[in-house]
Order: sequence, then structure tokens, then C-alpha cells
Amino acid sequence: MPSVALAVTDGMLHYELSVALEVFGSDLTHLVDPWYDFALCGPAPVRLGHVTVAPEHGLDQLVRAGTVIVPGWADPDREPPAELVRGVRAAHAAGARVVSFCTGAFVLGAAGLLDGRRATTHWAHTRELARRHPAATVDPDVLYVDNGDVLTSAGKAAAMDLSLHLVRLDHGSAAANRIARRLVVPPHRDGGQAQFISTPVPAPGSHPLGDLFPWALQRLDRPLTVEDLARQARMSSRHLGRHFKQLTGTTPLQWLHTQRIRHAQELLETTDATVDTIAGATGMGTATTLRRHFQRSVGVPPDAYRRTFRPRPHR
Repeated sequence: MPSVALAVTDGMLHYELSVALEVFGSDLTHLVDPWYDFALCGPAPVRLGHVTVAPEHGLDQLVRAGTVIVPGWADPDREPPAELVRGVRAAHAAGARVVSFCTGAFVLGAAGLLDGRRATTHWAHTRELARRHPAATVDPDVLYVDNGDVLTSAGKAAAMDLSLHLVRLDHGSAAANRIARRLVVPPHRDGGQAQFISTPVPAPGSHPLGDLFPWALQRLDRPLTVEDLARQARMSSRHLGRHFKQLTGTTPLQWLHTQRIRHAQELLETTDATVDTIAGATGMGTATTLRRHFQRSVGVPPDAYRRTFRPRPHR
């Protein structure tokens, strides 16, 4: 069972902390079994504005976790507590995957974990993070950055995006989608999307593109083009691209490609269909094409992904 420890001290941001508690600290074994072994770690008591919490473990216990999450740090102009920095550094040295939400990146920076790595934080603080940690490459234009053992997210809603990304890495795409449905949030936004997305993906009928998204998702087995999408949306290709950028932070073709890969992941997890069949169902054409794009996007070939994430029957 994977383990997650949430590192808290005085002055953490409520929202980012609650995201971690909701996703990793809830008992979701009715959706994904086994779920995470969760621990709240910090000095006792911890004051969070008008709320006081009593962690069950000290920060010295972070070294026992497989994943350590640092929520937003309320005052990035101050140096984070030395005991928190030491605990996070020790956990990483012990092999933990260390994750920050929003301005929690300043804690990771103080621990030396951002040096030589890409990182992000809330757009309002990226310049200060880059100034304070010049050995890091700070990207102000993405939702989250995954370096494997060190992951950082932008502000607020991006904490949920990174949380679902972690679930997807650990339990697969179908599991992440089940969790997203329970939380009534979009199941996937790529980490490379821009922080500035003017509106969420609209419901059908509420926007000129509201009916286009479900229409396209039902036709992923077909070789759709930008012109096909524009024709369905009754607008020019240029106008379509502008709307897509505003709504999703990406282009129509990149969005389509991402949906094809996600659909392939779900089919690999939930069916016995061959790779050739899945290639046809996702519009990739041939197994060779699917394998090439899947490996590039997910990092492993389809067969290895299926072996990792296909649910095993209970004994």
C-alpha cells in the first residue's frame, strides 16, 4: 500500500491542505483498493488561521513515507521553519517522492530540492522563487512540473490537478477518473497547460464549444482534423483555435491527442482488447503508431502499462 505524509506547520494555506486531506486522507477504498496509508505530520498543535489541528506524528516521521506533500506556505517572504525544511530534506534523502502545492515550493527550495530542476508555483510568486533559488528553472506558465522524485504545482486548483496526476501514476487513469467524478472536478488537465485559463471546460449548451467536446470524445476512433472540429462548431479554424486556447490552454490537435491517449489508458486498464483494437478505437490507426505515441506521452509501452494498472482479481 503506498504511503503519503502531509507535512504541516503554522501558517499553511487552508485550501491546498484540504485538497491533500480530501484526496489522500479520505478512505476511498470503495473506489480504489488498496488506497493510500495516510499520515498527518507536524508539531502539535498547528495553527491555520482560525483553525487548529493536532497532527498524529512529528515531522521526523516524514522519512517513513513514500510520498511527502507540502501544502501552500502562507508567507513566502519569510523563510520556512527549519524543522520543516530538515524533515522534507531527510525524507527525500530517504527515497521519498516530495510534492509541493502552490507556495510550498519555497519549502522545497529551502531544502535544496529544486536545484538543477524545473519547478513552478503560483504565478504571483514565480519571480521571487527564481530569485531566491537561481539554480532552479522556474516555469511560470504551467500547472505543475513532474521531475519524478520532486513535483511542484501552481496555485489553488492546480493542487487538485497534481493530486489526480499522482493518483494516475500510482493507480492508473481509470482510478484517477473515478476519484475525479467523486470530487466533481475535471479528470485531467495536462501539467503543461497554462496557469491562465479564463474558464473551465464548459457544459454542453453553455458556450460555442460546449457541444463540441462531447461530440469529439464520441468520435476518437475517427481521424478528426481542425477543419472537422471547426465545421462542427460552426466557426473558422482560426476562431476555433482562439476559443480552444482560452478554454483549455492548448490547441485543438493537442487536446485531441491527449484525449486519445487517456482513452487508450482506460481501455488498457478495463478491457482485454488487443493493442491493435485499441489503436483503432482511439484513432491511432495501427498498433505501431499507438505504441510510439503512448510511449512518448506516458513513458512506458501499452503492454507494460496494462500489466501495471490492470486490476487484479481478489484472492
